[in-house]
Amino acid sequence: MTFHGGNIYAFADELGCLPNEIIDFSSNIHFEQAVDWRELPLNLVPYADPNYTDLKQAIKESYALAENVNLELFNGASAAIFALLRFLKSENLVFYAPLYGEYANVAKEFECNLHFINRFKDDLFAPVPKNSTVIFVNPSTPDGKIYDVDALFTHWKAANCTIIIDESFLDFCDAPSMMDFIADYDKLFIVKSLCKFYGCAGIRVGFIAAQKHVIKSLKSFEPMWKISTFDSTYIQEALKNTVFIEQTKNETKRLRAMLEQVLIDSNLFEKIYEGSANFVLARLKNDEFDLQKALARFKILIRNCDSFDFLDSKDVRFAVKSEIHIEELAHALSCLN
Repeated sequence: MTFHGGNIYAFADELGCLPNEIIDFSSNIHFEQAVDWRELPLNLVPYADPNYTDLKQAIKESYALAENVNLELFNGASAAIFALLRFLKSENLVFYAPLYGEYANVAKEFECNLHFINRFKDDLFAPVPKNSTVIFVNPSTPDGKIYDVDALFTHWKAANCTIIIDESFLDFCDAPSMMDFIADYDKLFIVKSLCKFYGCAGIRVGFIAAQKHVIKSLKSFEPMWKISTFDSTYIQEALKNTVFIEQTKNETKRLRAMLEQVLIDSNLFEKIYEGSANFVLARLKNDEFDLQKALARFKILIRNCDSFDFLDSKDVRFAVKSEIHIEELAHALSCLN
């Protein structure tokens, strides 16, 4: 059996147990929620504001968007990716891979020419086709590495590229955003997911930030009421929880270090990839060993990464979980030696 991230239902069905019995290391969603949904100030009777004015204002303030920058909301980052690539209609797409499979899957729908740069082996400053669209995920996935994108941004601008930077996991890290660069370059788009950091995978809210006139054009292709009142209210309350935000950044560092040490101590891995986000990519020593299958008897689900470009069956990813769950993983791994 092979399971990718987050499908605890199929995994539980395969094991003959309940989904809430699964310890899910496969899905890189914060293991705690920023808001108790039962305490949300909700009024579900009227139609939601079709412009989502309050939610957009809360996001603009949280991410300090410049005066000439606006955003468009989507039903999650995946929907944002699809809408943006449909809007841009790029002839050439440059992927710095490995990265989310959604980008390549959507690009195939629009018959773009795909160019791949291997982040692990290739020169990141290799020439890219002029006027192409560059897609870069920072922190990267599935390894979680933080890149200094400033110099790359200059490199891409010199080729007159449209630039998409996915910062869905940046909130977990102490690293600068490229949001400030939008004000001076109208071909820069920042994609964000708001469900991962705030621990609410069932809340589907993502956004694209770009210059106001570009967002106006993008918005003209979009339907009204893409996000429910519940989703909008939840994210607004989450953005107010500054204590949660600071604690999450600190705890991610501590728990990630703990998780890395557990993986090192297991002696099962030849490499732990450098990273800073709330997940760890590791490479197994034995390419015949199915770690996901081995951990299934402990009801632990991890992410196999053989579906990512430039990775294979030896590469597996672990989400940063609570201290108790990391200890349970340590026990399970110790039983495999």
